[in-house]
Amino acid sequence: MKFMDRLDTSLAAGEPLATERHDLLYRTIGFGILCLLPMAFMWGSVRSLLSFILGDETYTHIPLIPIVSFYLIYAERKSIFANTAYAGKIGSAVVVPGAVCLVLARLNIWGLSSTNQNSLLMLGFVLIWVGAFGLFYGNHPIRAAAFPLLFLLFVVPVPQPLLSHVIFLLQEGSSKAAEWFFRLMGVPFLRQGFDFSLPGITIRVAEECSGIRSTLALLILTVLASHLFLRRSRNGVILCLFAVPIAIVKNGFRIASLSTLAVYVNPIFLTGPIHHQGGALFFVFALIMMALLLKFLQSTESGGRAAGLIK
Repeated sequence: MKFMDRLDTSLAAGEPLATERHDLLYRTIGFGILCLLPMAFMWGSVRSLLSFILGDETYTHIPLIPIVSFYLIYAERKSIFANTAYAGKIGSAVVVPGAVCLVLARLNIWGLSSTNQNSLLMLGFVLIWVGAFGLFYGNHPIRAAAFPLLFLLFVVPVPQPLLSHVIFLLQEGSSKAAEWFFRLMGVPFLRQGFDFSLPGITIRVAEECSGIRSTLALLILTVLASHLFLRRSRNGVILCLFAVPIAIVKNGFRIASLSTLAVYVNPIFLTGPIHHQGGALFFVFALIMMALLLKFLQSTESGGRAAGLIK
């Protein structure tokens, strides 16, 4: 009899658990359908968007962003989906603007460039994904998953003319940083804007040399690291604020070092494989600086916690 009582109790406890799992499964199916339907209806635009992303090295990071967001949500699934409920108001408040963005991108009534059209299209998809998440899972999950959902904004291509302004600022900053390194290394030069006249050669910090790709990559990694390894929002902001300056210093060091090697060793350093494929080596330099700053900020958090325990 005792065994049967325990069995009945186990079955009764298992019924709510099975019901919750089925409920979450149905919500996930609905969420997936709402996310995929707009992409299916606008498949022609989606194909153009994919060609744009794969054809522009500035946006090679975009396919990885949804994977990272999905992993972050999956890793915290127990806390995120602890309390689910349908939330029509919050869901529709985000889905509707997303649908409007898709329609405007498709009709292109403002005659947008292909870059801006793709930016508007991608923004529409992101808004629909976030709104669908709130619609099918509720207020608590959308708050608990705020970071991975906002992280999806990195899939939106930077529109023009904002991208051109950012590239110009990176060119200006990289040129200034390269000037500092030339002075530090004792290399004689004459600078006119983005042009440097060095002994025997003249170089120009062109748009391709602005470091826009590595700067975006470093910024994305920094935002992710601040979420994973820092508890205080203030420290996360500080870490992110240093990402662009460090990327500029890294790019200036790359320009100055390759140019110096071209002047005093071999001009092939400006045209060879180190110039075209050696960016990863200098990117490691930036990662090391960011890692040191991250370690310092972590130590301040540990100190604060220890001080609180002592009190």
